[in-house]
Amino acid sequence: MNQKPSNAFVAASWATLLTGITAYMIGLWNAEMMLNEKGYYFTVLMYGLFSAISLQKSVRDQLEGIPVTNIYYGLSWFSTILAVVLLTVGLWNADLLLSEKGFYAMSFLLSLFASIAVQKNTRDSLVNEEPVKKNAEVY
Repeated sequence: MNQKPSNAFVAASWATLLTGITAYMIGLWNAEMMLNEKGYYFTVLMYGLFSAISLQKSVRDQLEGIPVTNIYYGLSWFSTILAVVLLTVGLWNADLLLSEKGFYAMSFLLSLFASIAVQKNTRDSLVNEEPVKKNAEVY
């Protein structure tokens, strides 16, 4: 049973995604670290967002009976776990206050979760619009 997500949930998902990414980026901008370190944390965020969306899509495809190769499914899981591990290792070895490390970890995880919700909402909205488009084309 497909249900279109409510406008409130869609708005909350987007607001959460933007809040997480913005907080993380402001933290990087204000951080007293070398540019290559900032680049590392930025790249880990982008990689994490992409891999989380890819994982959500491949899991959803499998549930809906859409073929997903085992290699893609496995790489999606591996990439998502790797992004979290890379951030953890980076923060573990960083010369940051414990509160700063917690800030980066929480804004990173918030962003990953929100990206999954936004992707799910986008897909659910499109799935629920397809019958309307098909009917419009028939007439």
